[in-house]
Amino acid sequence: MNPERPVALVTGAARRIGAAIARRLHAGGHDLALHHLHSSDEMAALAAQLEQARPGSVLVLRADLAAFDRLPELVAATVGRFGRLDALVNNASAFYPTPLDTVTPPQWDALFAVNARAPFFLAQAAAPHLRVARGAIVNLADVYAHRPLATHAPYSASKAALVSLTRALALELAPQVRVNAVAPGAILWPEHGQPAQAQQAILAATALGRAGAPDDIAAAVSWLLSAEAGYVTGQVLHVDGGRER
Repeated sequence: MNPERPVALVTGAARRIGAAIARRLHAGGHDLALHHLHSSDEMAALAAQLEQARPGSVLVLRADLAAFDRLPELVAATVGRFGRLDALVNNASAFYPTPLDTVTPPQWDALFAVNARAPFFLAQAAAPHLRVARGAIVNLADVYAHRPLATHAPYSASKAALVSLTRALALELAPQVRVNAVAPGAILWPEHGQPAQAQQAILAATALGRAGAPDDIAAAVSWLLSAEAGYVTGQVLHVDGGRER
């Protein structure tokens, strides 16, 4: 434990954008509490890499974010290990198709539990520590919060709720804690697959004409947590290459 280094709790940190955020914050001097659920091998490899660079700088936490009782435990474990909490990055997300004629209430509840409820109650648990640190929260939203995706209505709605919660928390936690969101565009294609034709349509509607990279999102998160963004709160930063739809 080094009381001089800032500490960030990052959910869904084992791979993809979450791992890029973890690497970026760690390189910038943060000690990290890294949450995961299923990706144990990827989490172990990432933690080992970061620990090799700076021993004692990483705490690995495993939890189902849909289980309400686990949320305050994540914050308590982080503060117990490092003695402080300066940043919360709500990156973990549930994403899968839910066509209107087949979507079920359990699917709706599962998407909202991870994408909206967990970030809110993690913020609630973290708030006392973040106030002391005059820290910040960054939520990972989505371009689909503003432009809903066909066959993904509950997912799109859950991310829209997260955007609203971001603005509400910015008011609730001011002036000590800043709360912002990052809305990625085409960064990584969905793991359940996406037709090449659909990918090309998305890129054609993107001003820069290409997909972004996970580190584009990590850089935005890092900036929003930094002193350079000290007068920024309640905002959604769109990192989407100028996407039109």
